Amino acid sequence: MADSNHPTYDPKDFSQASYVRRIEKPWGWELHWVPEEAPYMGKVIHVNAGARLSLQIHDEKQESWFLMAGKAKVIWENSKGELTETVLENGVGYSTAIGQRHRLVGVTDCDIIEVSTPEKGTTWRLEDDYLRPDETEEQRKVERA
Repeated sequence: MADSNHPTYDPKDFSQASYVRRIEKPWGWELHWVPEEAPYMGKVIHVNAGARLSLQIHDEKQESWFLMAGKAKVIWENSKGELTETVLENGVGYSTAIGQRHRLVGVTDCDIIEVSTPEKGTTWRLEDDYLRPDETEEQRKVERA
């Protein structure tokens, strides 16, 4: 028997379509498995052994990571404003705050699940091994074309 107290929704907005988009990066690649128009983002980040993402801060985006395979570490800012290093452990999550400096590093080839707020705002690349500019909305379009 249906519960008449729950809200009703128009099924024309429902989708059963699958989605994935691979984005090549100089340090490895990303698989985005959540469509860009969603109010959140999910991706698999593959970091090659010895490679590292930029040391960065976000002005609008928050991230959480979960190591799936390989060995990785994060270099990130603690509550005293100092950069510290944490080896990611399997089976636990790690999260950054808006404005917290951070960078992921592949100790070996590794795969990390990242969930976050939408891909918006600016990613300020404070240090970047690949000399890329800050990632603005415009730059994001160029890099993901």
